[in-house]
Amino acid sequence: MIERDLGPQPLMSLMARLALKPHDLVAASGEQLTHKTVARAMKGRRLTPRSQGKVLRALNRATGSEYALSDVFTY
Repeated sequence: MIERDLGPQPLMSLMARLALKPHDLVAASGEQLTHKTVARAMKGRRLTPRSQGKVLRALNRATGSEYALSDVFTY
């Protein structure tokens, strides 16, 4: 059985520290990224690797930094 709820992720504290809202990532993304996906990523719901990549790329575009998946997700 796969655990789906993994608790708050580093993404949540990182976005709070950078004063980013889920809408900032959606707006920065050039892909199909929804507010619901970002909210699920922050809360720790397990995302597919493809969705994780979308969130990571949107975060990097919104901040101008180069974060790795290990900086954003613990799974």
